[in-house]
Amino acid sequence: MASATITVTDRGRRRVLAETPDRRAGMTDENAGREGSGVGSSRLRVVQVGAGGMGRAWLSTIGESPDVELVGLVDLDRDVARAAADGAGFGDVPVASRFEEIVEALGEPGPEALINVTVPKAHHPVSTAALLAGMAVLCEKPLAETVSEALSMVAASELTGQLLMVSQSRRYWRNLAALRRQIEQIGPVGGVSCTFYKEAHFPGFREVMAYPLLVDMAIHQFDLARLLIGSEPVSVYCESYNPSWSWFAGDAAAVAVFEFAEGVRFTFDGSWVSPGLETSWNGEWRVSGRDGTAAWDGDRVPTGQDGASETLPVEVRDEPEQIAGSLAEFVRTVRVGGTPWGEVHTNVHSLAMVEAAIRSAESGTRVLVADVLVDAHAQAVADEQRADVRAVLQSWPSVPQALTAG
Repeated sequence: MASATITVTDRGRRRVLAETPDRRAGMTDENAGREGSGVGSSRLRVVQVGAGGMGRAWLSTIGESPDVELVGLVDLDRDVARAAADGAGFGDVPVASRFEEIVEALGEPGPEALINVTVPKAHHPVSTAALLAGMAVLCEKPLAETVSEALSMVAASELTGQLLMVSQSRRYWRNLAALRRQIEQIGPVGGVSCTFYKEAHFPGFREVMAYPLLVDMAIHQFDLARLLIGSEPVSVYCESYNPSWSWFAGDAAAVAVFEFAEGVRFTFDGSWVSPGLETSWNGEWRVSGRDGTAAWDGDRVPTGQDGASETLPVEVRDEPEQIAGSLAEFVRTVRVGGTPWGEVHTNVHSLAMVEAAIRSAESGTRVLVADVLVDAHAQAVADEQRADVRAVLQSWPSVPQALTAG
């Protein structure tokens, strides 16, 4: 099955190689994967697993993409899969309750990639099985339920040489790309802040989670902070709480201060129980640099001023957004090479930010993200059922080195 161009080192590490010196297949960070995939007429044969609400959104996106061909749809409920496929105009696409059934039914040529739109609990087993079957994988966020499971998936990607990418779809907004271009004009960044206030009603499991805001929502903003700052988190101090009027059983609000490399700070102030004057679902952002400030309300065109109070120029390009953007970048990486946003080695850091924030909230102390990664690695080795994946985990000189080397 086709995959990104790779080479494997003597320790089995996967390397996705771009055809140009740029780390994302010859494209700048602003436009990589978002001006179409640029892969020509060959469509990528994909199987999708998951046909619920988000699965249907993915089916619509796949149907509009010139770069992919849906060859199978899988859901635990075969009738749900059939109804979703028919409703999206894929009446001739086979459905099954296990992706192995689809692979066997298709024969050769089989699927080249799998899109994982299952519930978070199933992300680890489904993505790992697909990697071991020789498929590239595009997985909905979060990568896994825990950092330890995520590290197991990193090892599986290295073992197989297959691409595993997480669809952090909120990275793919035209106005966010415009904000990043403004940030380039204000010199080194010293601080980034995000305010997130919504009145969120989600009947079901979220209402009984211990940390619904941090676990189910904040990963989006934490991941965007990594994108805007351009480095990885070092530590966090977080206070999580639940206002007296909250309809959630667990903490629906939190304030966190992250330290990033070179002393950059990111502050997050969020709530899911804040009626009135709500922010965007992306949050409201302010980025302070040596030579000016840029701001984004999460929806509209960003604004900015330099140190002389002159308005920063803004450029908004016609680029695919949200899951269409992540799909385009995934296809390009599989076909051409490069390292996409959301590649498994880097995306672990976004999930580690969540676990570190929760650990800080529970302990009342500043928590090092590296400690979370080290503990998760030990747990991953202890829990791993496959000897070959465990061997890769044990081969890492350290977790930070392994994630950087990826």
